Amino acid sequence: MSDIKIFTADLANEKHCEAIRELLDEYAHLTEGLRQQSAALVLLAGVEADIVGIAVCLWGFSTFAARSAINIHDLAVSRVCRGRGIGTLLIAEVERRAREKNCARITLEVRAENRAARDLYARCGFVGADQEVPDTVTLFCVKPL
Repeated sequence: MSDIKIFTADLANEKHCEAIRELLDEYAHLTEGLRQQSAALVLLAGVEADIVGIAVCLWGFSTFAARSAINIHDLAVSRVCRGRGIGTLLIAEVERRAREKNCARITLEVRAENRAARDLYARCGFVGADQEVPDTVTLFCVKPL
């Protein structure tokens, strides 16, 4: 895993934007919309010259905790690079940045049928990822910080 680096996407960099489009191919206008969001945090994972993973997050606020929070809206790793710990590293970097901003929690949603993602989130400490529910359900998961 030492050849993997996590870094902030430069949404003005066309190579980064192209990688985002490829990783989240059904979101044709995602980068333009993200450019307009001051609350957006987009992290990319690179292996050598290739960008192979992405975490799209939005900063928010927890009224319950009266502190900032962050939501992971999308987490994706290229099929050819799965199983190398890239998703774990992306989540760890989101958590590092959330702790840096004294966030109360990290949240995300995952389809129950996505067992691999649910296993990853449970390993990373997200509560709710291991619930037994029908595959058609979307689970809300939280990692208190």
